[in-house]
Amino acid sequence: MQTPKYYLTTTLPYVNARPHIGHALEFVQADFFARSMRLLGNEVFFNTGTDEHGQKIKQNANEANQNPKDYVDSFAAEFKDLLGQFNISNDTFIRTTDPEHQLAAQEIWKRCDSAGDVYKKKFSGLYCVGCELFLQEKDLVDGKCPDHNKEPEEVTTENYFFRFSRYEQPLLDYLSDESVIMPDHHRRWAIDFVRSGLEDFSISRHIDQLDWGIPVPGDDEHVMYVWFDALTNYISTLGWPNSSLDNSNLFDEFWNQAKTLQFAGKDQVRMQSLMWQAMLMSAGEQPTNQVFYHGFITSDGKKMSKSIGNVIDPFDLIDDYGTDALRYYLLRKIHPIDDSDVTSDKFGEEYNAGLVNGLGNLVSRILKMAESYDVEYGVQDELDILSSEDGQKYFDMIAGFKFNEALDWLWTEFAALDEYIATEEPFKTIKTNELKAKSDVAYCAIRLHELAVMLQPALPETAAKIIASIESRQKPDNLFPRK
Repeated sequence: MQTPKYYLTTTLPYVNARPHIGHALEFVQADFFARSMRLLGNEVFFNTGTDEHGQKIKQNANEANQNPKDYVDSFAAEFKDLLGQFNISNDTFIRTTDPEHQLAAQEIWKRCDSAGDVYKKKFSGLYCVGCELFLQEKDLVDGKCPDHNKEPEEVTTENYFFRFSRYEQPLLDYLSDESVIMPDHHRRWAIDFVRSGLEDFSISRHIDQLDWGIPVPGDDEHVMYVWFDALTNYISTLGWPNSSLDNSNLFDEFWNQAKTLQFAGKDQVRMQSLMWQAMLMSAGEQPTNQVFYHGFITSDGKKMSKSIGNVIDPFDLIDDYGTDALRYYLLRKIHPIDDSDVTSDKFGEEYNAGLVNGLGNLVSRILKMAESYDVEYGVQDELDILSSEDGQKYFDMIAGFKFNEALDWLWTEFAALDEYIATEEPFKTIKTNELKAKSDVAYCAIRLHELAVMLQPALPETAAKIIASIESRQKPDNLFPRK
């Protein structure tokens, strides 16, 4: 039987500022999915990286009195650090300034050009620097970009364009498959957007306007539009068009033969599920199987902003509470689809309730009794746990992107163990009925082991400590110190 394969990728964070908790959310969601699929025996290739070209980068580098490459190098290092601190199990970290990526971006340009989908024209349009997109009047709210609350600039220039309009019907055919976008309301929005008529989009900038980008093949006076460049990372990371990493054809193995799954924020539907898919069609490659769109994180009911002082730094939370505590919060307390509000106070309250007084206390109680009473027990094989009815229910929730429900179920089961201990009171019956007390503790330890096996993709460090302690019958060090 052939082992199922998955290709997973996040969007590439745009390195015009330090990482924020929204980046952490997407990394952790994708990692939870990747670790879950690997635990079930699936092959997974997990990609992430950084998006490093475009006008915003150039402007910010100039303001910082740095050349753009030095500027993006510093931020790319911070994102790599964030991935490490969050224990993200990515296989690659691609940068759009990598030479291999630049060659791939130029190749997809050539293929789209050969397909008759690239042309040059003079035009005027409304350009949002924040989005790095030309917007139409219908996209604006009170004359402003709804995402950045700024009026777009009126720009007149001569650029290369991609024949997006040619792909209205192919995209509608693609979107007719209900599985290609999750949740479905974003798919319905995409269908409506296509049906309203697609405008060809600009895919280059003249070097007089912007010189920080990948040169257009055959025209040194233009650099590629940042989105056309960056989107190509999803296949360039697999060695496309010359996949030969480790003497294997990664592109064929993980793009053509695997399920391809992208994680992205809900503001990315136009770019990820329409522009990128049309580019793939034009280049003669198959489109993405599925894109999952998550919601945004707000703080005190407002979009995070440095100016109002409500930005939550994920590095600070890790320093204060630890990696698994933040992974727990992002997976259980942040809705995977809807917007969710976070404050430092809310995080602290949940840390104490769900981890210190919840899981941490439970593990300590069970294993202290097991050690003190010299309880003998055997644990179930991991594969049997994963294939059990509970295991199937749990991993079905993860496969359906119901990350919060999966964690809620686990914590309901942890609470049930607490209730079992409170009802059976083995700490009392050990004095009058040693056999029953040991049997009750053994049951708790075995059940805790089952749950810890399923906990591994969410809280890998914590789960490993619990499993090791159960197998050694020794109470672990305090898993979650009280703050």
